[in-house]
Amino acid sequence: MPGFDFEHVSNQVPVLENYNTFTTHPLLQNSLQVYGGGQFTPLATALGQLMGSRAFLEAGILANTCLPVLHTHDRFGNRLDTVSYHPAYHQMMSAAIEHQVHSIAWTAEKDGYLVHSVLSYLKQQIDEGSSCPLTMTFAVVPSLQLAPDIAREWLPLVLSNTYDERHIPYYEKKGVTFGMAMTEPQGGSDVRANITQAHPAGNGVYHITGRKWFCSAPMSDAFLVLAQAPKGLSCFLMPRFTPDGAPNKLRFQRLKDKLGNRSNASGEVEFHGAWAQLIGEEGRGIANIMEMVRHTRLDCAVGSAATLQRALAEAIHHCRHRHTFGQSLMRHPLMQNVLTDLALESAAATTLAMRLAKGFDDARTDATALHFTRIATAVGKFWNTKRAVLAMGEILECLGGNGYVETSILPRLYRDVPVNAIWEGSGNIQSLDVLRAMHKEPASMEALMQYFLAGKGLHPLLNKHVEGLRQLLSSPADLERKARLIVEKMALAMQAIELIQTASPAVAELFCRARLGVDRSLTWGGLSEMQGWEDVVAAVYSGD
Repeated sequence: MPGFDFEHVSNQVPVLENYNTFTTHPLLQNSLQVYGGGQFTPLATALGQLMGSRAFLEAGILANTCLPVLHTHDRFGNRLDTVSYHPAYHQMMSAAIEHQVHSIAWTAEKDGYLVHSVLSYLKQQIDEGSSCPLTMTFAVVPSLQLAPDIAREWLPLVLSNTYDERHIPYYEKKGVTFGMAMTEPQGGSDVRANITQAHPAGNGVYHITGRKWFCSAPMSDAFLVLAQAPKGLSCFLMPRFTPDGAPNKLRFQRLKDKLGNRSNASGEVEFHGAWAQLIGEEGRGIANIMEMVRHTRLDCAVGSAATLQRALAEAIHHCRHRHTFGQSLMRHPLMQNVLTDLALESAAATTLAMRLAKGFDDARTDATALHFTRIATAVGKFWNTKRAVLAMGEILECLGGNGYVETSILPRLYRDVPVNAIWEGSGNIQSLDVLRAMHKEPASMEALMQYFLAGKGLHPLLNKHVEGLRQLLSSPADLERKARLIVEKMALAMQAIELIQTASPAVAELFCRARLGVDRSLTWGGLSEMQGWEDVVAAVYSGD
């Protein structure tokens, strides 16, 4: 057609790349300062620059396009039971371990959990899958410490900042990673229904026979496993190689074809008398592995906040560069409303996650903080993972068709984010865990109510909201049916308290009116007031 330029496409948005994911996030920077970890700003800045680079953004894409492959046998019929990954996966694992994502909570003199959570937040934004083994390697430490002899042997390798991908015995490696295998086909979250058997062989060694429906990160060097011992369900360390260097008797049947989290393999596995060591006492398997689970739940809350922010940064970037009806999308009042509402969600999720991390740090020396984290972690895990799933759908709409196609990062993020809501206990499990803590560990509920009492007077809407929560809790009848409502109110109160005390007045005021007011919208973009909206959006992404 004469005069038509087929080669040029106008009004297209430049790729969001080569930016610092830490320094373009003022609220995250402020959280690190306010909660006490400002000395780690250079480390977070360095990782933020790396994670926002084109090379690592592309690594996230490659690792989720070229998926892990299970090799059960070699060409001669010998068992292998190995999984191969694209080099991009190893590239991300190496960078994360080098920057101490997995170890700093345990090696820093103070504020270790906080900086771990900030670093995890930055790493999570480029890839959900490789964050899974990093989380488990971080979280396994307190469970290993229940067995001092095992801890002395394994912890130096767990805390090593060298990534060693070789499939060789652990004692020949420069660093190791951990996975876990809890659930079975007949039980799922009800691990007390497990039937995998552990037979004592003497000296704390057991031979385990059975199967697991989900074995996370099957190329890990070792796993924490639940199995039935003579005195009941117990926790075990199961390495990929036995102490004499022989491959342990783990037989992987297949890898799960998952909705998301695809760069990370999850396998179905059989144990044919596999060699393992007891962690803690027989019959206390749930209590002993829960030390690991409590820490992975922290990372679930952090990870959902991170994925939400990564997607929102794409939406803000898009709306600043894309023009419709004669002006940028960002200048349209309704789009301003939607983005501001989503920015409030992201700010609140990020702040809540970092406050949980601060609680873990405080709990090392403060019994009240320990009780607080017991219940607050379940609240934060429930709320952040739930809200991120819902918000992702709205973020997709901000980009329209350009966000819906697979060449955009958003479909992958959309598929990735539900795993945090399911892994380590679904929403119902978290809500029931809150009720269980209220009844069996009343000190945890007392600590939470003291926290709410300390926030009295910060905002009239917060006062009214907390009073409504108190009334709800004062009627013990039918608490299980109301459990989600209770946890929702707890989460919103925590987010409001933390935003009021740590974020800008514009963010805190708008959040309280939007989330605690009587005219709450059921969709994003229903804010009745917009004063300070530009500051709210810039708080979660100040790039461009």
